Amino acid sequence: MELHSKYQVGLVCVIMLLPALCTSQDFTSSRSTYYGSPDCYGTPRGACGYGEYGRTVNDGSVAGVSGLWKNGSGCGACYQVRCKNQQLCDEYGTYVVVTDYGQGDRTDFIMSPRAYSRMGRNPDASDELFKYGVVDVEFRRAPCKYGGYNIVFKVQEHSRFPDYIAILVLYVAGQNDITAVEVWQRNCKEWRPMRRSYGVVFDAENPPRGELMLRFQVSGRAGVYWVQSKNVIPSDWKAGAAYDSQVQLD
Repeated sequence: MELHSKYQVGLVCVIMLLPALCTSQDFTSSRSTYYGSPDCYGTPRGACGYGEYGRTVNDGSVAGVSGLWKNGSGCGACYQVRCKNQQLCDEYGTYVVVTDYGQGDRTDFIMSPRAYSRMGRNPDASDELFKYGVVDVEFRRAPCKYGGYNIVFKVQEHSRFPDYIAILVLYVAGQNDITAVEVWQRNCKEWRPMRRSYGVVFDAENPPRGELMLRFQVSGRAGVYWVQSKNVIPSDWKAGAAYDSQVQLD
């Protein structure tokens, strides 16, 4: 199944956002604007901490949010956003991934140019949208789908082996938020909380030596629960490396 687009461009990432299959009008009214970008993609300096992933995920259709930020746990959430100008916009709108925090003129979404333009029903309509700057929209949460990808733990580049580790949680599918991460402390036989540094970056000073077993707390339609990784981060982990958890959410 392909990501809906009125005028196709080549996908440079693996995410596909699927709108809800029902036709119920469970949308929330809001406003949206866009930010400048020389290549129309996102920014690697987003407050979620995604780096280059946050620039190109969903072919650069990303957004900064304010009220939906949720102290960083809103990072990675997917939304269907459509503008209310029926002359310029269609019923599908655009599908965005939250990669940043941003506040505008009573806006919930500050989009990359690629995401903003995809609300238009055709290229000419999209050009008109940019002239407005801020438009009335309605939005709803949409499930994220990552074809062939499990949840991945990426060790941030500024981690220092073996004394300090910071990780990003990537490719979280469904309509789920990661609200906490813990690491198994073998000598104490207990789970040790990691600190939410910012966005979706969780870190720990003096992490346990040896292989690192992680679990993460999920908040979603099934409630709040813990999921343990089926794979470990190896004892010789490296800054910048990504490790497959071998689990995925619905």
